[in-house]
Amino acid sequence: MKNVLELLERANHAYPLKTAFADEAYALTFGELTAKAKSIGTALAAQLACRNRPIAVLMRKEPDALAAFFGAAYSGNFYVVLDCESPNDRLDNILRTLSPAALITKPELAEKAAALAFDGPVLDFDTLAAAESDKNALKVIRDAMIDTDPLYALFTSGSTGTPKGAVVSHRSVLAYAEWVTETFTINENTVFGSQTPFYFSMSVLDVYATIMAGATFHIIPKAFFSFPVKLLEFLNERRVNTIYWVPSAMCIIANWKVFDYVQVPTLKKVLFAGEVMPVKQLNYWIRSLPGRFFANLYGPTEVTDICAYYVVNREFTDDQTLPIGRACNNCGLAVIRDDGTEAAPGEEGELIVRGSFLAMGYYDNPERTAKAFTQNPLNPHYPETVYHTGDLVKYNEYGELEYITRKDFQIKHMGYRIELGEVEAAVNALPFITACVSVYDPATDTIVLIYEGKKCDDQKVYDGIRPRLPDYMMPGLYKKVKNMPYNANGKLDRAWLKAHYQEL
Repeated sequence: MKNVLELLERANHAYPLKTAFADEAYALTFGELTAKAKSIGTALAAQLACRNRPIAVLMRKEPDALAAFFGAAYSGNFYVVLDCESPNDRLDNILRTLSPAALITKPELAEKAAALAFDGPVLDFDTLAAAESDKNALKVIRDAMIDTDPLYALFTSGSTGTPKGAVVSHRSVLAYAEWVTETFTINENTVFGSQTPFYFSMSVLDVYATIMAGATFHIIPKAFFSFPVKLLEFLNERRVNTIYWVPSAMCIIANWKVFDYVQVPTLKKVLFAGEVMPVKQLNYWIRSLPGRFFANLYGPTEVTDICAYYVVNREFTDDQTLPIGRACNNCGLAVIRDDGTEAAPGEEGELIVRGSFLAMGYYDNPERTAKAFTQNPLNPHYPETVYHTGDLVKYNEYGELEYITRKDFQIKHMGYRIELGEVEAAVNALPFITACVSVYDPATDTIVLIYEGKKCDDQKVYDGIRPRLPDYMMPGLYKKVKNMPYNANGKLDRAWLKAHYQEL
């Protein structure tokens, strides 16, 4: 198998009338999805006559968006998801980098599309989907495709704030989807409840596991995460048995203790990734859902989605942190020191990744590609690319990787090297804290703690963490907020807080 469209066609052959992707009001069966994608692919190929070029998709998170993605693949090109809620300036930066062959959108977003800095063809989704499929033309395209052709590019801001597009091949997604379905026993009976946006790499797991296994994928309305009782009722209504959410979304349920009011008997598997999962909130989930499967997944966009995972198999106290576990099958991990040598067990170092999951690099950005994707420093004998995650980790006594912090979260304060993640872990363990972020202001040499909590103030937080942290790690400034800000991916917005903490 060399193309993800083979997964779609296999699912269509086995389950043509089964719901593949659905939202609150609309659903596509595998048969309908495949037919629409082939029509879109035929129309794109006829109009554009190009191969391995980016096709931008400006659509909401809806079933038809999947048809657009697969349609781009059928045309011999690759898709790039544009967040329709992003500021135009950011989208313009992405479009300038891409110079896509076309942009696909719907009438309700036509005004936004017209306002973007793009002078190429803007194509209507419904018109493309209504085209007649050309079996022969699609076969010619498919016969010329290979497994290292790009399937998609996802843009992530990274530490500089400038969007960079990680290009991922069919081969990487096939390898990743195979690991996911085998490891978590994803099959035709799996029903996903999807939280993450399509422009976020976490969506790759449930989208491609769905088509590989013939599963069903339900898009949860974003508004329901502000009404957690409705959220759980939706899971029950759709008989969702598997979720893959960011921890911030899970914390909403835990902080409001929603399981005390609504049970979710069908939910059997709980996967999470994207940021550190506070153990206090995870323990609420585990107590509320006894006997269920929980797994902590770890990985950046540049490794398709995930490169390490930990199945929760023992108890953790609220002030501990979860390991990120071991390498996924067919994925190699190593911990290296600053000098490029391998760290000893228990020694801190940067995590590097090799294997089939790796992205091919950043689109039209050779400088940043060369910096992040390098020759394996542990292998001087033949060409072998690794990705530098920028994450500091170490192996614990169980042989599991423990995430410590981002390299850029590590600071030097009062002569000590400090991991801001350790400060956050101490604060998150306090029973009255619902969320927190620690940032460092080098101009004033101050550790700043921004927190959200119930019936607490700065003094109570200080008293709570004083026995847990040495003097040099104690925050110098405390900022309590009513509601923590979250970014478009549903994660705590650290970049905004670091830039604006003085205004809080």
